[in-house]
Formats: sequence, structure tokens, C-alpha cells
Amino acid sequence: MNSQKILAIIPAFNEEHCIAKVVQELRSLNFTIDVLVVDDGSSDRTGHVARSAGAQVLTLPFNLGIGGAVQAGYQYAFRYGYDIAVQIDGDGQHDTAFLQRLITPIVKGDSDCVIGSRFLSPSAGYRSSIVRRIGIHFFAGLISLLTRVRVTDPTSGFRACNKKVIKVFAQDYPLDYPEPEAIVEVQRAGARVSEVAVDMRERFAGRSSIRYVKTLYYMVKVTFAILLRMLPAQKRG
Repeated sequence: MNSQKILAIIPAFNEEHCIAKVVQELRSLNFTIDVLVVDDGSSDRTGHVARSAGAQVLTLPFNLGIGGAVQAGYQYAFRYGYDIAVQIDGDGQHDTAFLQRLITPIVKGDSDCVIGSRFLSPSAGYRSSIVRRIGIHFFAGLISLLTRVRVTDPTSGFRACNKKVIKVFAQDYPLDYPEPEAIVEVQRAGARVSEVAVDMRERFAGRSSIRYVKTLYYMVKVTFAILLRMLPAQKRG
């Protein structure tokens, strides 16, 4: 593990009440990991708080959304030659105690992209609302059908990638609600995708931006984006 150059990418928009604790948890791990907070045009003190907690901060001039912020992190990882990049939400839902479990299959060469799933046994943590779970299971079935790879938690943003996938995502990363679509992109690039069981927590503060009616919009939009991405490149062009 210590021979690997590892970067934690934390996209954050107005997370001043959560970000310090997330950074501190990462810096307290028993292996070396660099921490990059991508401040996605926040109007609060997210960047200042993250920097004070010991993170490197990449400040975007305006809000790009989750996809743009994550891609900026992958471009940073690619530019500076990181072996492994780990995505972690800035709201505290991702328990860093499971980070080593996420990275191990990549270090062993068994997988190119590893997703932390809250629906694999023996996970028993926070699993979000019933409405959100309906959407998660819908996308799990859709992606598993289209890619022939079983996925149980396609909306999980808790994931680790090796150099091959870092390069793919630095060049092309979905913009809105990108997690399910990004799995399809990895599969199209010929990368190996796997899952490991993790526990998740409720946000440290605030609330999710995807709620109730917006969940239906999310499902329709991402479904069309996934189907479009599955088309041969010449047809999409």
C-alpha cells in the first residue's frame, strides 16, 4: 500500500460544516493518502475550511456540478501521476474506515475500478430513503442488463480507480448525476469493475439535493444518458 501514490478526490459545494471532519478522517488513516478538495464554486467557506484542515484545494471559478468537479479531480490525479484515485463525498456519508477495503483489489491487480456498495452483505449502515433506493435498484438492474456485470449500488460515489481509469475519467466524465453513467463508461473502456461491501452514514450536516420529485427527473435523465452512451461511437457522432 505504501508504494502506491494515492489521491482522495472530494468534490464539495457549500460543505463548510462537513468538510473539515472528512479531511481529518482521511489524514488520520494509517497509510499515506493525499487529500484534494475540489471546491466547486462554493459561496460559503468550504475551500478555506478544507485548507485549514490540511487538504490541498482546487478552487473552481464557478459551479460546474458534481461531474465537472470530479473530472477536475481526475485531471489533477492524471497530471501528477497518481496510481490510485478515490472518490469521497464531502458530506461525510462515506466512512473512511472502509477505504483500505476499497483500494485492496486495485493494489492486488484484481480490479480497475472498485465501488463501495451499501447493499452487499454484511453492510448494515445508512441506505438512504425508500424513494432513493427505488432509483438505485432500477439503475442496478439496467446497468447489469446492459453491461453483463452485476452491480448493486450504481449511485455510490464511494469508489476507487487505477491509472487506466484515471486516464479515462480525466478525458471523459459524465456531467449531471454521473455515478451510474460512469460505470458504463468504464465498461466501454474495457476496464474491470467490481464492488466491495461498505457501510455508509447520514450526512454530517445539510441535506441531499436529490429529493422526491427530483428523483423521477434524475431517473429519466440518467436512463437516457446511459442508453445513449451504450450506442456505438459512430452513431453518437
